[in-house]
Amino acid sequence: MQLALKYRPTSIDDIAGQEHLLGSNGILRKLLDTNAMTHAFFYGPAGCGKTTLARIIAKIIKSPFYEMNATTLKIEEIRTIFKNHTNSLQKPLIFIDEVHRLSKTQQEVLLPFMERYDGIILGASTENPYYTLTAAVRSRSHLFELHYINNEKMFVLLEKILLKENIQITEDAKKYIVHSSSGDARAMLNLLDSASKIDSSITLSTLKSLRPFALQSGSSEAGTHYDLASALIKSIRGSDIDAGLYYLARLIEGGENAAFIARRLAILASEDIGNANPNAVMLASSVLNIVEHIGYPEARIPLAQLVIYLASSPKSNSAYVAISDAQKHVQNGVILPIPSHIKPNSAEYLYPHNFGGWVDQEYLKKQIPLYKTKMIGFEKTLNEWHEKITFKKK
Repeated sequence: MQLALKYRPTSIDDIAGQEHLLGSNGILRKLLDTNAMTHAFFYGPAGCGKTTLARIIAKIIKSPFYEMNATTLKIEEIRTIFKNHTNSLQKPLIFIDEVHRLSKTQQEVLLPFMERYDGIILGASTENPYYTLTAAVRSRSHLFELHYINNEKMFVLLEKILLKENIQITEDAKKYIVHSSSGDARAMLNLLDSASKIDSSITLSTLKSLRPFALQSGSSEAGTHYDLASALIKSIRGSDIDAGLYYLARLIEGGENAAFIARRLAILASEDIGNANPNAVMLASSVLNIVEHIGYPEARIPLAQLVIYLASSPKSNSAYVAISDAQKHVQNGVILPIPSHIKPNSAEYLYPHNFGGWVDQEYLKKQIPLYKTKMIGFEKTLNEWHEKITFKKK
């Protein structure tokens, strides 16, 4: 039997990592301990234990377990399972892997079963379900992120299996097998399995002949994922092109999802550049669309183009500051009545186009100065336009 199958965890306590969900204070453990498990979707990198977790949950709640893959799932199969358990005391647990591949129609078919709690639906994906599942499905379930297994946990798992299997391995080979697996326990055990059948004492040379390069599935050090993303954003905000490209390369070589990088850059384009260069957010939107369709290795090129463009653009956080200030007013109870003439179907409303594009009328019962232009880049032009439109002169 392959090592990855032989040593697949059979209980919550056997799962490596995921303390934020499965530790003594983990929210998922609390749901299981209180018999309150509900529909849930797990997302995270390959080899972090998503499928294993689903199987263990089915075992804990003593539900009939049905494992499916979204790429081959047939709606009629789902209906048949629920029909067969209509009068059963045990509700089925249906686990759908690669759940991000479910079509909108397939997701809609799940809704009535989820609504009536005819059973429990669990799903797993390497992609964020906030972007791949419909709002209706998300509202009926919990979304749990599983993290990469850090090196410390990977070494503990490796040592345990080496001892049980009496496998000999050199120290440098141990380090390589852990670091090159990039937090993927299954990949580590598969490499160990193959190497142990080749050498009586596993060497670094043997491992590198089987896996010449580290897996591109994520950073190998705990926290690096967030540290690198932060360093990338702050370097671009600081207009350092080379630093931005370097941290982009680190993220790419660490196997970071291209869409994740593009989303972060899109946020930066609006938050830190904004109307100082409105084309920045447009380019960021285009790059996000591109990388979601082409993937690596080609995705690195538009990402690099975007990093250079954003780092070179004038910076302004005026829009970010303005909306943050507006939200604070609302949160602090500044709820102003809407003037009657701008409510629907009001005969008193003055249509600006009938007055050359602008007419003086009240839009807020109380003036609240929120937006303050920094007169940086295109913001200066926008300010000139606004002054001309409203006939204000400095």
